[in-house]
Amino acid sequence: MITLRTERLLLRDWKDSDRAAFANLNADLRVMEFLPSLLSPRESDELFEKIQRHIRTHGFGLYAAELLGEHSFIGYIGLAIPSFQAKFTPCVEIGWRLAAEHWNQGLATEGARAVVHHAFENLGIPELVSFTAPANRASRRVMEKLGMERDPAEDFENPRLPVGHPLRRHVLYRLRPEHSYSRR
Repeated sequence: MITLRTERLLLRDWKDSDRAAFANLNADLRVMEFLPSLLSPRESDELFEKIQRHIRTHGFGLYAAELLGEHSFIGYIGLAIPSFQAKFTPCVEIGWRLAAEHWNQGLATEGARAVVHHAFENLGIPELVSFTAPANRASRRVMEKLGMERDPAEDFENPRLPVGHPLRRHVLYRLRPEHSYSRR
C-alpha cells in the first residue's frame, strides 16, 4: 500500500469508489485532447483494472490523486512501464491525468515532484521518462518544471497510434536523479 502526501494532495491506492470519477475523467474532451480517443465506461474500467494489476506486479504505478481534506478522486499521478517497444524502452514513465477543474493550480507538478522523489529515493529507479504530443504544452511545462530534459533527436512516432494519426509524433523527456528538482 502506497501513500504519498504533499502540501495539498494525497497520492494513494485506488478504491472501487474511484471508478465513476475515473470514467468521467476519461470521457472529458478537455482531459483527453492529446490522447487517441475518449474512453467508454467499459474501456475506463479496463484501464482501472490494468492500473491495479501494474501496481500489484511492480510495486508502483499510477496513484489515485485526491485533494487533502476533500477525500475525492481528482485523477492520477504516478509511474508506469510502457507496454510498447521503442528505442528508449524498457523504461519507467512518469505521468499524470487530472480533472480539468484542477488544472493551472500546480497540482500536477506538486504531485509529480513527490512521485519523482519516491521513484529515485525509495524505489531506486535510475531514470524516468515522460512523453506526449508536441502540442501538449501543459504537460510539457510540468516535465520541464520537474527538471526533465528533451533531446529532439529522441522524439519518436508512438507505435500505439496508426501511421498518419495527428498525435503519432511524440516528444520524449528524461530525468535522472542528479537533475531532479524534487531534490531541491
